[in-house]
Amino acid sequence: MIHEVIVVEGRDDESAVKRAVEAETIATHGFGIRQSTFALIEKAYQNTGIIIFTDPDHAGETIRKRLSERFPNAKHAYLSKEEAKKDGDIGIENASVENIREALKKVRCTSKKAEPIFFVQDLFEYGLAGAEDAASRRDFIGRKLGIGYGNTKVFLSRLNHYGITREEFEEAWTSSIHQIPFEK
Repeated sequence: MIHEVIVVEGRDDESAVKRAVEAETIATHGFGIRQSTFALIEKAYQNTGIIIFTDPDHAGETIRKRLSERFPNAKHAYLSKEEAKKDGDIGIENASVENIREALKKVRCTSKKAEPIFFVQDLFEYGLAGAEDAASRRDFIGRKLGIGYGNTKVFLSRLNHYGITREEFEEAWTSSIHQIPFEK
């Protein structure tokens, strides 16, 4: 059983999560989050903690950002677009039970570190920025680390704010180097 309340976007997402794990959920029902829903999320945030688990699309990232600003110590779980896609639709509700469980095993907390560990130069060195296939590499490594896909700026921020250690990054990179897809 997961002790934190999982915040998702809709009822279908709630159903998918509950098929995968035993947990309480709250649905935001999209962008127009009602005050009563914010009050429920606030109560869960204060009592048990929350895990923000939104769709890996623009709308989901916008909702995640909005929730993160209001609940800065929330935990985060991510699925890749590939893992959440079915018939052209992207959403948590389309993910397999296994992918949802795996994403929730890799939950990350935001860290308020004073000094960053990773820099833009690191992303260039590993081909995660500035390379033709950098986006697919960030997507692959983001899945391994449980921080999801992001453009260079977002990916760097997640590396530094989700407590990823240099050792953890190196291990993910080393174990993945022969599996990373390269665009042609």
